[in-house]
Amino acid sequence: MAESARPTHPLTTDEAWAFTAERASSTTFFFDFDGVLSPVTDDPDASQPVPAVLGVLERLASAVARVAIVSARPVSFLRSRFESLEGVDLYGLYGLEVWHDGQVVTEPAALEFVPTMDRLAEQARTELPAEILVEYKRLSVALHYRTAPGLARTVERWGHEQAERLGLRIQGGRMVVELKPPVDQDKGMVITEGVRNAGCAWYFGDDMSDIKAFDALRAREAVDPAFFGMAVAVANPETGAEVSSAADLTLDSPEQVATFLTEGLKRFS
Repeated sequence: MAESARPTHPLTTDEAWAFTAERASSTTFFFDFDGVLSPVTDDPDASQPVPAVLGVLERLASAVARVAIVSARPVSFLRSRFESLEGVDLYGLYGLEVWHDGQVVTEPAALEFVPTMDRLAEQARTELPAEILVEYKRLSVALHYRTAPGLARTVERWGHEQAERLGLRIQGGRMVVELKPPVDQDKGMVITEGVRNAGCAWYFGDDMSDIKAFDALRAREAVDPAFFGMAVAVANPETGAEVSSAADLTLDSPEQVATFLTEGLKRFS
């Protein structure tokens, strides 16, 4: 039976799933971690996938060509949460690290910044108020002010001063300022490369950095009339409105993401 023509945005959920199921063998699903597969927590180290996620991702990986998690977290963190899953690729630190086929590959241009980030993390712990949680990620440093939102401007000013001094880049997010190496790598670039040979792709995100991933799906659709991309936002009170406005569909929570996938997988039987 001939495949149906690519649906036109906006479209219903049923239309999106039906089209995806027809092209399962050439479909990739991409997911952010925090806020999508796990609730956002005050302590980043405490974040865990919602209970239903591991099972549904395992079933999804067996139904489509590829499943990948694209996160600001290091690959080591992602592996600790998803080590039981086979066939799921992990992109850490916006793609500076990649776990694929049992090994991790680090972007060589970023490695020289490991000592810089180590020193920067120590400086942040010394100079910033104690309420700021400093997360050292080897190739980046994230400054979380979730428990002290009144210090947002202090953190942003300090972060931008250090970025200018050290030649680093700033990545904003949900109650966080992150300093990264000046290496051209972001979620949009991960998706652009990841969909190069795909016929269909979905991306689930909740933060400002995920909008670049949504844009990558749109760009692929613009140059390939056969490709279909579905951008899914997960609602939140911090960046939700802007991310949702860039998406095709908005879900309410990580729990709903798991339920949504479970229902969608019924199309593949």
